[in-house]
Amino acid sequence: METLGGGGGGGKRKLTGRRLRWARGNAGGTMWVKQDSLGQSHTVIRCPSSSSSSVSFSGDSEEEDMGFLEVTVSDIKHPAPELGPMPDGLSPQQVVRRHILRSIVQSEGSYVESLKRILQDYRNPLMEMEPKVLSARKCQVVFFRLKEILQCHSMFQIALSSRVAEWDATEKIGDLFVASFSKSMVLDVYSDYVNNFTTAMSIIKKACLTKPAFLEFLKRRQVSSSDRVTLYGLMVKPIQRFPQFILLLQDMLKNTSKGHPDRLSLQLALTELETLAEKLNEQKRLADQLAEIQQLTKSVSDRSSLNKLLTSGQRQLLLCETLTETVYGDRGQLIKSKERKVFLLNDMLVCANINFKPVNHRGQLEISSLVPLGPKYVVKWNTALPQVQVAEVGQEGGTYDKDNVVIQNAGAKKSSPASQAHNKVYLGPPRLFQELQDLQKDLAVVEQITLLISTLHGTYQNLNMTVAQDWCLALQRLMRVKEEEIHSANKCRLRLLLPGKPDKSGRPISFMVVFITPNPLSKISWVNRLHLAKIGLREENQPGWKSPDEDKKSKAPFWCPILACCIPAFSSRTLSLQLRSLIHSPVHSPLLGFSAVSTSLPQGYLWVAGGQDGAGGQVEIFSLNRPTPRMVKSFPVASPVLCMEYIPEKNEEDEDRESGGAAPDPSSVVHPTICLGLQDGSILVYGSVDTGTQCLVTCKSPGLQPVLCLCYSPHYLFAGLQDGTVAAYPQSSGGLWEMESPPTCLSVGPGPIRTLLSLEDAVWASCGHQVTVLDATTLQTQQSFEAHQDEAASVTHMVKAGSGVWMAFSLGASIRLFHTETLEHLQEINIATRTTFLMPGQKHVCVTSLLICQGQLWVGTDQGIIVLLPVPRLEGIPKITGKGMVSLNGHCGPVDFLAVATSTLAPDILRSDQDEAEEEKGEGPSHEPPPAPDSHLAHELVHKKGILLQYRLRSTAHLPGPLLSMHDPPDPDGTALAHSEEDGSIYEMADDPDVWVRSRPCARDAHRKEISSVAIISGGQGYRNFGGGGRPALGSETDSTLLIWQVPLMI
Repeated sequence: METLGGGGGGGKRKLTGRRLRWARGNAGGTMWVKQDSLGQSHTVIRCPSSSSSSVSFSGDSEEEDMGFLEVTVSDIKHPAPELGPMPDGLSPQQVVRRHILRSIVQSEGSYVESLKRILQDYRNPLMEMEPKVLSARKCQVVFFRLKEILQCHSMFQIALSSRVAEWDATEKIGDLFVASFSKSMVLDVYSDYVNNFTTAMSIIKKACLTKPAFLEFLKRRQVSSSDRVTLYGLMVKPIQRFPQFILLLQDMLKNTSKGHPDRLSLQLALTELETLAEKLNEQKRLADQLAEIQQLTKSVSDRSSLNKLLTSGQRQLLLCETLTETVYGDRGQLIKSKERKVFLLNDMLVCANINFKPVNHRGQLEISSLVPLGPKYVVKWNTALPQVQVAEVGQEGGTYDKDNVVIQNAGAKKSSPASQAHNKVYLGPPRLFQELQDLQKDLAVVEQITLLISTLHGTYQNLNMTVAQDWCLALQRLMRVKEEEIHSANKCRLRLLLPGKPDKSGRPISFMVVFITPNPLSKISWVNRLHLAKIGLREENQPGWKSPDEDKKSKAPFWCPILACCIPAFSSRTLSLQLRSLIHSPVHSPLLGFSAVSTSLPQGYLWVAGGQDGAGGQVEIFSLNRPTPRMVKSFPVASPVLCMEYIPEKNEEDEDRESGGAAPDPSSVVHPTICLGLQDGSILVYGSVDTGTQCLVTCKSPGLQPVLCLCYSPHYLFAGLQDGTVAAYPQSSGGLWEMESPPTCLSVGPGPIRTLLSLEDAVWASCGHQVTVLDATTLQTQQSFEAHQDEAASVTHMVKAGSGVWMAFSLGASIRLFHTETLEHLQEINIATRTTFLMPGQKHVCVTSLLICQGQLWVGTDQGIIVLLPVPRLEGIPKITGKGMVSLNGHCGPVDFLAVATSTLAPDILRSDQDEAEEEKGEGPSHEPPPAPDSHLAHELVHKKGILLQYRLRSTAHLPGPLLSMHDPPDPDGTALAHSEEDGSIYEMADDPDVWVRSRPCARDAHRKEISSVAIISGGQGYRNFGGGGRPALGSETDSTLLIWQVPLMI
């Protein structure tokens, strides 16, 4: 049983003979339409939907009849929507909503006019032109479904006009979007258009190259238009339409207060549009992927093995991009660079030359200004994915043998082994690393000199231990600067190690190619996708996911998580420990390299806890700063751990808001902590910054009741207890929780508090089949509602997404969606229908865990099966549409819990050299002397200019002893020694050496897009592959096991 509150219906019918078409309108009934030709006025009649159907007649026989409504708005009978004058006495929010409504009206009017222009200025003249420059059949393909799209939006304009006219009385717009764009025919026509877009552009490109009259026609139309928009610019607008709608509705929702009659409708409308846009984006991605593979296949000989691989239908294009291949000489000089198109498929890597072949150079420019001209490729090389390695700085000694590596040098006559190239096998211009090595050698020499200076018997002003130590600090600072330059060069430089032909002795030889990516994000994306694609080739991931209704040839979407590893939850095999809880503590590691950040699991530590009934508990901490977790700490606790909660430190905005703008007391700052709830009623609070596991606070619950769940709000730590009580511990002045005094106890019900959920200003507590909403500040009960009609079905899990909360129950296979504001039951999904194709004999299925992450609802069952269902990411209602995916990797018993590990890539990793240069330029003048740029230091090192080795000492005049000099002493006026411009580059910076390693993130980094590394962890008994493949289970089927899925970076 699957139900959803809200939404509109629609339908379509195909009849023989004359073309009869119909479509349902919104709640008012059915629309009858008669149309003779485009542009003529016709009659629109509204009739009750229950009594009859509506039809329209059309004499256009050139298009395939798909049963869609045809309607054109008469400008006389149905004028364009127009918002009347603003009445007096409106609140500021009402004024803003009117402005947003005006933007919606104007945006929709402009879009409809663009659709009309395509048909009236391009399609109709081409169809009527004699002699034809484009055949009627090709015209139908090029302009496929545009007429139906115009009809959908013409109907929307009629309803929008009516709604705008009564805006001041109703102030509702959300239900109109739901009724208009939830119909299946809207998805159908837009899907057809998106899937056909690449084909349409190909026909236009070919006609431009082969038919001068067609090219001239496009140029005339563009010049004669007022805005000079090309045909391509007009035809791409349907693809961009729904993202524009989403932005407008998001603005409207932000300015619609809770309790407003339009709020729930806007949230449902936002969900409908987001779902529609996601489906169209996925179809566009698949269409573009198919077009790229077809274009690549055309460049390969029909008899080649690569052609057979590409045409087998088993290849997925994961990533393709134009990169710049560069070749460096032995001295680091750039020899050659050329653009290549690099294709990452699910099992191979292909590099191709880009070859444009227009009629002539002038024709190339003319055509590309009207429509993007696609390239032709010439394959340069291809290799199996498992044989590709990413080579980074610092990997020279361990990952591969330098004697067997040849540096690819397309610009030279002969390639040289890496060992003969002065051991310069590293990423970036070779001179940078050589200069770093020179500085390291110089530092060793200066340290020896320092030891000799310490043996001097005399005291000299400019030759003593203070000066010598300052030399060492200055060299160390230069080394840090050089390391930063190498790191910056790595950000956009991708070096790949590929297998080559064996040498004469049969020894395998590898060669390297170096690509320059457009920006750091591109480099991160390539390294991440290469890493995950190779993991995806493992047996357990072939396949790793399956849709209940897909065929055997279908592949899981590229965004599907990939099973990265399977590890035992506890290191001790002697004790039978039951897994109870898991939490991720994000801690950034500055020691990780650029590519390591792209391939490792989310940075930080994984806390795994459990215990044995009647005995003690156990906590194990795993480090995730690598592709496979490593256990770094294990310690016992007095009682089995039942729950854990990670509490992050407050951000600066929260601190400013609570302190009223005043500087917060350093002693009151809450650092990241991990709270543990134990079976004996203990609550333990640990610091989570490192693995020191210092217990900061401990207390006992009222009545020593077992602590079943924990959650926190800005002011309280809430504990759900076995006896139906919620204990609220206030935040102390020291930044932690006040646990010495008795907590505030809130009685929720007679049964245990199974789960707690913290929302913006409330806390939801479940007791039995009831859910109680508590005010997170005043601790007063706001309201209570029944989540299930069966009293025996207790609420066991609650997760929030957007404006909804999904709940699972102790009985049954259904999960339910509730609105966070009205508490209305919106949807119910039966999980059993998704799992029966894997285990058809199972009649009773129960949901044992829930998790929402990055637009995916993870559902664990008592069968050990994990189901993945797509949900909207935005502020709308997180309803489920579609069957979703089922993991073929699971557990031998119930999925005890699902947890997410996530960390955000540091902003400085995402900064390119161009960004840094623009920021330095935009900072303007400063009252303090600005530091010289690091590139100036590099320039000095390259040209071997003298550098004054000074770090903190700006003068030695204050030091005891005579000045050792062959010249006369300086004037005794107390002035410091003068320094040249080069000198200032050393010491005109902060005294703290750490400023050269990592600076605090500044406000200008806030606008950058955050890239999150995400992994999903499931815990349960043993490991099982439901597809019949995969490696055998680790250990016993009853051992607690963790399965870790890595999610591709969404860039």
